[in-house]
Parts: sequence; C-alpha cells; structure tokens
Amino acid sequence: MGKETYYSDSQITEMIHKGGLRPSVQRIAVLSFVANTKLHPTADEIYVVLSDKFPSLSRTTVYNSLHALVDAGLIRELEIESGNRHYDLAPQPPHSHFVCRICGKIIDMSMPSGVSEMITPDFQIDSIDVYFKGICPECLNKK
Repeated sequence: MGKETYYSDSQITEMIHKGGLRPSVQRIAVLSFVANTKLHPTADEIYVVLSDKFPSLSRTTVYNSLHALVDAGLIRELEIESGNRHYDLAPQPPHSHFVCRICGKIIDMSMPSGVSEMITPDFQIDSIDVYFKGICPECLNKK
C-alpha cells in the first residue's frame, strides 16, 4: 500500500475550502506536502522542506497550519511514539502503519482483516489506529 495519487494545488485548495478554511499559501503548501509524500512527516520536517521554498515561513506558521488542517479533518496526527507527532492525509481509505525500529521509517500498510468486526454498535468510533513495529525489508536486507 502507498500513496499513488498526486494532488494538484487546485485539488488541495478545493479540499481546504471544503474543510471550511481559507486557503492561504502556507496551508496549501503544508497540505500539499503531507498529501503528496509517503514520509509521514513531523512538523519540523515539513518546516525544513518548505522553508527552502518559502524563506519567510516560520515554525509557528507551520504548527498553526497543521492544527487548523487537523481540526478541519484534512490531515491526521499520528502519535506512534509518545511526544513525536507525524502527519498523514486524512481523506484516504483506512490503513495501518508499520514503523521500522532501525531507520524509523513509517510505511502505509493495509488494514488487518477483522478490525471492523471488533467494533460493537454501542460505541461511536472516530478513528482506528493500528501500528506495527519491527524491521522494514530495506533494513533487513542490510543485515
């Protein structure tokens, strides 16, 4: 599983509008980066990449944009390790994540079968987070 879809700036702008936000240049850039990468970046990684393109961009602007996009339901926060948040595009099919304990890479994986059967009708589920941890194929091949 992986992100095969590329989102254009016009698609990103439309998503931000539908999320009820004003599509500022910074929000478009942040959402575009999260939507079009397989990296599951942190806020600092987003800042480092985008600050080359937008020299006046501040870390605060990146954090504020991320919070607004999370609140609008456009991106999800993944807190796989305590205190270390990564970001992923929210409007995509349910999937799980694999975290390599050697290189730290986060990889999209299909959702394990049977997860939906575990949900009882008495609960309203807002999100399901399934994380696998181990060694990715790339790191295994280096051994």
